[in-house]
Amino acid sequence: MSSTLLKNFIHGRYVDDSNHEYFDVINPGTGKVIYTVESAGELLLEDAVESAQRGFEVWSQTPAIERARVLQRAATILRERNDELAKLEVLDTGKPWQEAVEVDVQTGSDAIEYFGNLCPSMMGEQQSVGNDFFYTRHEPLGVCFGIGAWNYPLQIACWKAAAALAAGNSMIFKPSEETPRGAAMLAEIFIEAGVPEGVFNVVHGDGVVGNYLVQHPSIAKVSLTGEVGTGKKVMAAAAGTLKNVTMELGGKSPLIVFDDADIDEAVTGAMMGNFYTQGEVCTNGTRVFVHKDCYDTFMERLLERTKNNIVVGDPMEPETNLGALISENHLHKVM
Repeated sequence: MSSTLLKNFIHGRYVDDSNHEYFDVINPGTGKVIYTVESAGELLLEDAVESAQRGFEVWSQTPAIERARVLQRAATILRERNDELAKLEVLDTGKPWQEAVEVDVQTGSDAIEYFGNLCPSMMGEQQSVGNDFFYTRHEPLGVCFGIGAWNYPLQIACWKAAAALAAGNSMIFKPSEETPRGAAMLAEIFIEAGVPEGVFNVVHGDGVVGNYLVQHPSIAKVSLTGEVGTGKKVMAAAAGTLKNVTMELGGKSPLIVFDDADIDEAVTGAMMGNFYTQGEVCTNGTRVFVHKDCYDTFMERLLERTKNNIVVGDPMEPETNLGALISENHLHKVM
């Protein structure tokens, strides 16, 4: 992969697109462009679907125990490259190194290992109906389409790919255009681990690319991680072809602190809910409601710990625990 140009990954390799449309990826920690990405045009998207169909024919016929071995190898490679991949996540997302090196890659590899281990145990069932019986069996759907978010790019790609591939499906994955590199690296690792070409393809672009594949008649299932507005659009677009849709959307849950709470624990929870990954998580506690009887104590300890424990700085520095928001546009939304 070029250090300055990231291409679409189809059928086991990076490919050029005749569309010749590009967009830049900015390091949130510096505000500078770190690489350029080639967006997928319609012809390339059709190539990605056709490749995924060919990959599905091979992968769906691969014995479950062999699929398990391949996915376990992929999980092992991810762990071996933990620090390298964590660095790329920090540069793309602006999150602190101390988070990415401990969480992002490791939890992604855990998901692949977990679903890989389930491969051999996916069985149907037989049930008597009077003197007759019926039985069911699990069969893969076909080509799945995954849409990732920018806060945990590699982890989310692993989550979606793990379950889909374990069941024998192939997947086309579109990462967020703000953090596209993690999914591309995962595609490379899958090939190295022995996943057949076409089983995990990565395409780049904005909502136009996503909408094209959501409506594509050869896509059997859509899985989205993103915000509520995008979820509404995806569900509406998928309805035309009656696709299965799974969505993990943003949440705005409050934290409620009663007067009998352990205040130190409550402060820890409030800080975790609002500062972890700069608050750019689906479980962000955007409001903290504190009982009047413990409000003053809570505020005193919260302000003290915020002043003494929160370290803002270069996300790559190990002591930094509050990184940069993903973009200037998102900063304005937060403010």
